[in-house]
Amino acid sequence: MIALDGHSLDAAGIAALATGRDRAFVPPEGRARAAASAEFAAAESARRVIYGRRTGVGANRDVIWDDPDSHALALLRSHATAHGPLRSAERVRAMLAVRANQLAAGGSGVMPEALDGLAAMLDRNALPPVRELGSIGTGDLPALAMTGLVLVGEIPLYPRIDTIRLGVGDVVGLMSSNAATLADAALAVVAWRSLAEAAVVVGALTFTAVAGNEEAFAPAVETVTPFAGARRVCRVLRELVSPSAPPARLQDPFGLRALPQVHGAALDRVAAAEEVVSAMVNAPSENPVLLPDLGVAHHGGFHAAYLSQALDAAAIALAQTAALSLARVTMFNEPAFTGVAPFLGDGTPGASGVMVVEYVAASALAVLREAAAPVSVQTVTLSRGVEEHASFASLAASNALNTVGYYRTLLACELAAAVRCLRMRGLALPPALAGIAPLLAPLGRDLAVRDLSAELDVAAGSLDELAAFLPA
Repeated sequence: MIALDGHSLDAAGIAALATGRDRAFVPPEGRARAAASAEFAAAESARRVIYGRRTGVGANRDVIWDDPDSHALALLRSHATAHGPLRSAERVRAMLAVRANQLAAGGSGVMPEALDGLAAMLDRNALPPVRELGSIGTGDLPALAMTGLVLVGEIPLYPRIDTIRLGVGDVVGLMSSNAATLADAALAVVAWRSLAEAAVVVGALTFTAVAGNEEAFAPAVETVTPFAGARRVCRVLRELVSPSAPPARLQDPFGLRALPQVHGAALDRVAAAEEVVSAMVNAPSENPVLLPDLGVAHHGGFHAAYLSQALDAAAIALAQTAALSLARVTMFNEPAFTGVAPFLGDGTPGASGVMVVEYVAASALAVLREAAAPVSVQTVTLSRGVEEHASFASLAASNALNTVGYYRTLLACELAAAVRCLRMRGLALPPALAGIAPLLAPLGRDLAVRDLSAELDVAAGSLDELAAFLPA
């Protein structure tokens, strides 16, 4: 069971809840923090004007309402406007987990019954219909307004949940979050991390298959490139690669020689993005924030610049390491590197072997490069000019999630080619990787000219398990 306590949820926990591998609960202290914030909000709004509780929202912030709660349902209805396809159940479950956890952090001023309702949605798999478009990285208003409409019973769902009545302050507080964006980001960085770790194992197989020069990850290289990711790649490759013969070359192509530097940077950037996600899902980012011990603050904490920049950096780093993965796939087509037939063919004159695997890898890389175009430099001015900047973290997160399958495809191409080359050269797996033999058993055994699509599917499906073999 994973606690939605406002303090300890991380990207891995969000992914586990999204996929149904684990269940969530709200501990008493999380609900107590939400209740304390709601009580404080009620007291403060009776004493002073607070945005969204006695005023309109956006450019209507100067409108003072005589009967604020009469506007609550209208705000939900109007802000639920969205378009595009419905998001997957996995993405919506992740959003519910994030939003419930943020409410448990205290600070939203939203009644604790809303936290109970979100937890019930997640537990019963009663999911609001969330459409794709409508967020710009300053709050996922349509997604959370739709969630609010489910909470108040305007949109009935099955399985059913107990409905509640939300005041206008509850509505504004509920919508003031990037929960859907953070959900996508969490799912993306968890998948990125698993694949980036599997890539080191795949790289070790490639090193072995083409007799790479292990000086590329010698202890001295940790001094040359003094960063955590590069040092980890060096240490791991030294553990995984056990050369049985002198290296074939004094200096390898960059695909092998620069693996610690380029892939190490990707590991670091993905880790940094994961840290940003974990920090934001445990922060009360609502505007205004209503903390009994710190007071009321109208602020811009809903602006997700940190997230968009972190995801941009990770996407760029992954595109760079993916380019070197394609370079290694290209090496397998060249007898000067493999010592066997061109394209790892079966020896038949003109056999194409894995020729088209390189094309598949190149097409996947093209998508990764396109997705690496920085999103965080975009902005927009909305709401009669009072909201003149946006992070577009929502786009960065959906782009990140979209890249996962393409990065998986690219690594599958390298893995399939590496195993085929190892078998053709009669090379055994390095001792440290003997445990992955069952995973690789279906690969590279049939060298006949054939459609390799099914083999790539098998390779892609094994990558998450390969990541588990990466030394700490």
